[in-house]
Amino acid sequence: MLRVVPLVVLLAAATQAQWDPNSSNGQVIVHLFEWKWSDIAAECENFLGPRGFAGVQVSPPNEYVEVYQGDVQRPWWERYQPVSYKLVTRSGDENAFKDMVTRCNNVGVRIYVDAVINHMSGGWPLGTGASGGSSFDSGAQSYPGVPYSAFDFNDGNCHTGSGNIENYGDANQVRNCKLVGLNDLNQGTDYVRGKIREFMNKLIGYGVAGFRIDASKHMWPGDMKVMFGKCFQQSNRIFFKAGARPLSQEGFSQFIGGEAISSQEYVGNGRVTEFRYGKYLGEAFRGNNQLKYLNNFGEGWGMMDRHDALVFIDNHDNQRGHGAGGDMILTFRVSKWYKMATAYMLAWPYGYTRVMSSYYWDQWWENGQDKNDWIGPPHDGSFNIISPSFNADGSCGNGWICEHRWRQIYNMVEFRNVAHGTDMNDWWDNGSNQIAFCRGNKGFLAINNDGWDLKETLQTCLPAGTYCDVISGGKDGGSCTGKSVTVGGDGKAYIEITTMEDDGVLAIHANSKL
Repeated sequence: MLRVVPLVVLLAAATQAQWDPNSSNGQVIVHLFEWKWSDIAAECENFLGPRGFAGVQVSPPNEYVEVYQGDVQRPWWERYQPVSYKLVTRSGDENAFKDMVTRCNNVGVRIYVDAVINHMSGGWPLGTGASGGSSFDSGAQSYPGVPYSAFDFNDGNCHTGSGNIENYGDANQVRNCKLVGLNDLNQGTDYVRGKIREFMNKLIGYGVAGFRIDASKHMWPGDMKVMFGKCFQQSNRIFFKAGARPLSQEGFSQFIGGEAISSQEYVGNGRVTEFRYGKYLGEAFRGNNQLKYLNNFGEGWGMMDRHDALVFIDNHDNQRGHGAGGDMILTFRVSKWYKMATAYMLAWPYGYTRVMSSYYWDQWWENGQDKNDWIGPPHDGSFNIISPSFNADGSCGNGWICEHRWRQIYNMVEFRNVAHGTDMNDWWDNGSNQIAFCRGNKGFLAINNDGWDLKETLQTCLPAGTYCDVISGGKDGGSCTGKSVTVGGDGKAYIEITTMEDDGVLAIHANSKL
């Protein structure tokens, strides 16, 4: 089975490096993976805006192959096999996309597009099996919906026998040859760069704030800099400051020892997704390392500078076993560890943060691989995506996981917004897997990942008063719906996290004070 394994990085669409997410609402974006445009618009208005989320990463919005291959029916990865740049997908048409961007911008939530511009389709020689009905011929490399022809691809620049990447230690192969059989565009030509810019500028004109650039390490950084340097500035002065450039997220997978390409080659263009972040946290919370060593997490662990990084616990690739981290990656399937690691990420002053919002699929393991990793989003009998339903507690139904709606996660989004602009101070650990730290005088977090209770009097760095723990509950008027913490005049408080509690985290911040 041909499978697209999208990779990940953060790039900037500007002649100078661009790190500004163009956000006015907060410090956290959420990946609403495979959601419909109309559902995202409603979620911006009803939940994300009020809860302080900065933005949404959306699935690729352009036309792609519809895959029906034996038991593999409409997999999620079909969206990573473009056939044109027309805005028509399972998530909605162009009008629905424009409406979503406008409605989300109206409530301060920015839209970041997953842009597949390294390649076109592969594996389906010809047909009209596209989400918008366009014709194409993969074998002849003919895509009249753009249009692209065989002259626009990298075949002449690839010197492997198969035409595919055969050696990841060879930078020329990685960037000029086909990724798992996908027709590889030549971004070194003005024509291809121009068509990609047309696509991206159209989205910018609708109010898109930035891009996740899929498969970035398979494109030459110099070509990308030229291509994005000619993208428009944000034209909408209602939502964006004068001269603002769209943020671009480039996509990288892990960098394996011996590979010829480094994420540092792309840092000059903007933020880069730091895959090691989620891998290392997964190892720590799963017990392969100790939490006490997280006191210098980030640059001290060999990761890139915090101002260059976009970080996350998992993404749509590695939660399926693709890319960095392997079975160390934490996902919704190990919810307690997942919530603990996410709380740490949102409290820790490193990088720009993204949280995942998933749907459920039944895993089928064979020879150490999930054979159901292709399964697409919840759908009806005609493969139309089903909207999430919402339970009384705000969680999702209809097959959607919606981690961003878990109390332990959305309350930590507020924590990160409140603590923004402060650094870590007053670290404490027990020499094992109980840790605590402050964020200036704005917030305090404690975690217990040991097999025994945490019962300590610790420095919270907060002014005296009673605070609501935002993990076990929150503040409701003049009372706490979960645990409360009493801070004395010296900033210290008794902190207790037992092994019998649902969550191994406690967090308080300036806004959770009664």
